[in-house]
Amino acid sequence: MENEYFAFWASNREFAKSAVLMLGDFFTFIGKVSCFGLKALVGAFQPPLEWEFFLGQIEETGWRSLPLILAAGFALGVVMSMHTRGTLVQFGAEAMIPTLQSGAFFNELGPLVTALLVAGRVGAAIGAGLTNMRVTEQIDAIESLSVDSFKMLVVTRIVACIFVLPLLTVFMDFASLAGGFFSEHFTSHISLQLYMTSAFKTVEWANFIPPTVKTSVFGFIIGTVSGYFGYTTNEGSQGVQRAATNSVVLSSLLIIVVDVILVKVIFFFFPGQAI
Repeated sequence: MENEYFAFWASNREFAKSAVLMLGDFFTFIGKVSCFGLKALVGAFQPPLEWEFFLGQIEETGWRSLPLILAAGFALGVVMSMHTRGTLVQFGAEAMIPTLQSGAFFNELGPLVTALLVAGRVGAAIGAGLTNMRVTEQIDAIESLSVDSFKMLVVTRIVACIFVLPLLTVFMDFASLAGGFFSEHFTSHISLQLYMTSAFKTVEWANFIPPTVKTSVFGFIIGTVSGYFGYTTNEGSQGVQRAATNSVVLSSLLIIVVDVILVKVIFFFFPGQAI
């Protein structure tokens, strides 16, 4: 009996030691990523500004993501309209469908879905692209020319994500309204003027600006996490795949967690927005 008691505590001690080590590694990783992001933010305000690379990343992050955002927003608008109609018709409240749809997308669905879509498309591209440049020694070649590779390759990508996410969110919001109108028009033959009037009847700047601006934080998360994995990984072809996967997974997870925090912050400063 005594031997079993000591064996039990010995196994638990090993488990506790492993848990402490894992927790220490986790906080070490968070510290490294945070320092990486802060360094990028500081570098964004220090000359010289890499305008050519920055505009290229705006095109890559924003313009080439636009078809995906518009298609997803339109489809979600159609689906949400059909689902809400099935419920609201039972209570004779089908006139509230445009209002409900605009409130849902402007407040939460638009920013969150946009960030997750961009994390999947752009996050993987940043992680894999930078890792490939590291493996093929392109970054070393850039630094051999006395060029700051971090500023040229990482800072431009992070700033582009911060700048583009709010714009893509606006397109997502209005694409969802277009999808909702398309569905409602063929179901109830509602006019565009009446649909838009109902959709924006209860929408104020406090319902639109804070949720849209918070996507800049999501953009910072996507650019920082993806840039960190891509810029610091040097493990050959396997490293490219691992960097792309880790960039998408961790960016998406952090976006969801940070979104909960930002919603509480927005409700604190704009209490009228809480539904």
